[in-house]
Amino acid sequence: MSLESPHDLHLPVMLAESLEALNATKGGLFIDATLGMGGHSEGILQASPGNRVIGLDRDAEAIELAQQRLARFGERFSAIHTDYRQIKQSLLEKGIASVNGIIADLGISSFQLDTPERGFSFRFTDDSPLDMRMNRADPTTAADIVTHWSERDLADLIFEYGEERASRRIAHRIVQARTKEPFRTTKQLADLVIAAVHQKGHWKIHPATKTFQALRIAVNQELDGLDQFVVDAVDLLAVDGRMVVITFHSLEDRLIKQALKFQSGHCVCPPQLPDCRCGTARRVELLTSKPAQPCESELLANPRARSAKLRACRKL
Repeated sequence: MSLESPHDLHLPVMLAESLEALNATKGGLFIDATLGMGGHSEGILQASPGNRVIGLDRDAEAIELAQQRLARFGERFSAIHTDYRQIKQSLLEKGIASVNGIIADLGISSFQLDTPERGFSFRFTDDSPLDMRMNRADPTTAADIVTHWSERDLADLIFEYGEERASRRIAHRIVQARTKEPFRTTKQLADLVIAAVHQKGHWKIHPATKTFQALRIAVNQELDGLDQFVVDAVDLLAVDGRMVVITFHSLEDRLIKQALKFQSGHCVCPPQLPDCRCGTARRVELLTSKPAQPCESELLANPRARSAKLRACRKL
């Protein structure tokens, strides 16, 4: 596996905004909690000769490609094969208790999306496996879910994680179809969703997008532990350290928004309670009262950034 050139890679989402929020020109140790192809790490390393970056990723193949991309930075860059939710444990094991900045781009990487054998996309040939695992050592694939889950559980999953109004119809079609032939490829599922949702063949967003999102979230447990990740990341930040989190769908963004509000001292108790019981304390200053979003020029260059939202904070 190799790269022809870093210029062949998709640009990292909202790079300029991320570097500004991280105060990356100041210099220091930064953590790229979702390394991917290394685009944000490259930007941080270029921002100051005094910067060092440790990249975390659960996808071993992505780490290999990022290491090629960032090899010219030598010892200023290193990588750890781990889930970003293990950030605190992974750094403490290396004797690191404090960092100057953390960035987490929670979207799926372009490498994963554009590699047919990873099974994240419905754009490829008939034999692209219905996989969707970010860490290929994980036991459960998307095919396992559509093959074994009950109709009710599938419908609830597609509705909750995909925010798909036709979830029950799609789940019913899946259960009907799998009695005749097991689901093995992305095209099988995409064709079924098209038939269930939209048969005319004219759409701005592919009808299977929400169903594929729901399965990907379930396979990789993407929403689990996001609030604890924010807590651990804030613990690791030095005073005046910055954190940037980029999300790509409303479920992630809502969780990150709530977690950052709690860290900034905003009470999250139900309004009917007579007094605060959540135990919040003001540990960070929010740098984004509302999430930043990509500018028009970036959207023209990279349409995949259209749903990105960036939130940032500073450690007090």
